[in-house]
Amino acid sequence: MSIFATFTDHVNRALDQLVEQGDLPPGLARTAVTVEPPRDVTHGDLSTNAAMVLAKAAATNPRALAGLLVPKLEALPGVAEVSVAGPGFINLRLESGVWREELVRIAAEGQRYGLSNAGKGERVNVEYVSANPTGPMHMGHCRGAVVGDALASLLEAAGFAVTREYYVNDAGSQVDTLARSAHLRYREALGEDIGEIPEGLYPGDYLKPVGALLAAEYGSSMVAAPEAEWLPAFKQKTVAAMMDLIRHDLGLLGIVHDKFSSEAELQASGAPERTLETLRAKGLVYEGTRERPKSIDEHDPWEPVELTLFRSTQFGDDEDRPMKKADGSWTYFGADAAYHLQKAESADHLVNIWGADHSGTVKRIKAAVQALTDGKVDLDVKLVQMVQLLRAGEPVKMSKRAGNFVTLADVVREVGKDVARFIMLTKRADTPLDFDFAKVVEASKDNPVFYVQYAHARIASLKRKAAEAGIDSAGADIGLLDDEELGLVRLASHYPRVVESAAVAHEPHRIAFYLYELAAAFHALWNRGNDDPGRRFLIDGEPGLSAARLALAGAIAQVIGNGLGLMGVEAAEEMR
Repeated sequence: MSIFATFTDHVNRALDQLVEQGDLPPGLARTAVTVEPPRDVTHGDLSTNAAMVLAKAAATNPRALAGLLVPKLEALPGVAEVSVAGPGFINLRLESGVWREELVRIAAEGQRYGLSNAGKGERVNVEYVSANPTGPMHMGHCRGAVVGDALASLLEAAGFAVTREYYVNDAGSQVDTLARSAHLRYREALGEDIGEIPEGLYPGDYLKPVGALLAAEYGSSMVAAPEAEWLPAFKQKTVAAMMDLIRHDLGLLGIVHDKFSSEAELQASGAPERTLETLRAKGLVYEGTRERPKSIDEHDPWEPVELTLFRSTQFGDDEDRPMKKADGSWTYFGADAAYHLQKAESADHLVNIWGADHSGTVKRIKAAVQALTDGKVDLDVKLVQMVQLLRAGEPVKMSKRAGNFVTLADVVREVGKDVARFIMLTKRADTPLDFDFAKVVEASKDNPVFYVQYAHARIASLKRKAAEAGIDSAGADIGLLDDEELGLVRLASHYPRVVESAAVAHEPHRIAFYLYELAAAFHALWNRGNDDPGRRFLIDGEPGLSAARLALAGAIAQVIGNGLGLMGVEAAEEMR
């Protein structure tokens, strides 16, 4: 357990004692009780809001309740001081021995430090990327891919059972267009001069290899054949080729999905029909007409058409949503509802990582999941804003080869997987992100990738120098570390709590923020040695103190390495 989880238990036991003494009524909900770092580090090491959140229900005031809790917390082992601040926050300062024990714990647990069982094995389906299989991955997909993959790792670290899923949109008009574009490249592969790519088809050169494969398989037999004869096969084979390309490009980022679900197979299985009947049996589907869409001008002709509508307004949506079109075919929502029911059948929680352009569909999908699962499965949709590509501050020109976009593969080949992944997590997913090719490889404090990696590399170099000097941290006397050095352990001890809170909030960027803070604290302590030789980590003639500081540095490297691992980034051993 983390220090914060341990003291949360202590606070709850103290509250139990107050109940037994009759100072608190039994049955008070404690879900809002927290133990966190105080906002101001001068106030102590831990802070709890227990008195603040329970006082009203206990018919008392926060400071009075805090006064009852303080003696019980003061009696805990490892507690040096307890004080009440403001309207009733309780701050605790811990003895130095607590931080020395935490340093030993970090070393002992190694890669397991920060893992927890908070999720208790609950099943979470994280669906991310799910790009249309109409071309290679581009940087518009990269951010969602990294956010989803890092979140999946976070959830696993917090004790959830995670399925990483990709929904293949292989049904609909865009796949027909893809097949027609591939047929054009097929004819080109056979020697035909196809001229300019017609408007409405996919122009990228990435379909040339697909055309060559089709030419090798079919020869000239499909050149003059009716579209109805070649379209089904060309759709299947071109989608398969595009998905191979997408898997390859995701692999460059270190991303591997557990499951790929096909929209075409979903529809062929009859799942949308079954989903519709499930909702109909609940009285949540009716035949009706919608109001004039806001997108249609009031002066333009429009006639209401009877549609099959889902009562999504009963679940917080703005209007009831059609599940079928007037011609009887499924709407995107109708198919998506069936897909989410399919996911919910083997999950306790659903998480979707979507582009910000899907914001208008969030309410209806959440409504469908709530209706179909009777609220037993929750859905969280994380919307990811676009990435602006820059080079020294100037917008990057698009790639004609790729079809007027910059491919993910090109970016990863230029800056590397680790840089690409880290930068995608340096801001909240719902805020815009600039990716400047010049700045992301810059060796400066302003580049978080470099700054965090440099901290780990510095410690790796320190270990190599210590080994050459015959200094080993095993069995080091960490009692030689002073309060300033133990302050670094205090910050390192936040890591398990950050992992758990980031997992629960579905916000993997919190790990990047934390690692930058930890790296900054380490660099600051390291740089003290530039002015004061006595503050250096390795000191000639001081093997005991050097070993203790080496143990401290090793623990910081371990935490940084663990955090980078959750982000899918390898910890640097040296900077080049």
